[in-house]
Amino acid sequence: QVNLVESGGGSVQAGGSLRLSCSVSGTGYRTFAAWFRRAPGKEREGVANINLQDGFPYYADSVKGRFTISQDNGGQTVYLQMNDLKPEDTAMYYCAATSRTLGYWRLLSDDYKYWGQGTQVTVSA
Repeated sequence: QVNLVESGGGSVQAGGSLRLSCSVSGTGYRTFAAWFRRAPGKEREGVANINLQDGFPYYADSVKGRFTISQDNGGQTVYLQMNDLKPEDTAMYYCAATSRTLGYWRLLSDDYKYWGQGTQVTVSA
């Protein structure tokens, strides 16, 4: 079993920054961790993921160049540094993890078995 707890959400003005953290615990083997988000009235979308063995990151086009995913303590903490935030980044952000063997450049919610409860990010214009 793997447990995920997100923190670091909040309200910022456009152009600001936030750093989300995901504390990962449990004995389950993990291969990838990811961040997803869901804005009101929209489908859940992938933001970024990271291979926990080699640290290779992958980003959605909408956040590329602004967000950075990283890990610490062998994947026990996964971060999402968000810079130059825009109002369209407003959403509930979820951390996810999987034990599946995935290819790179793949960011699909169905691949992830373990999910956190989410942390709200609100960006005002």
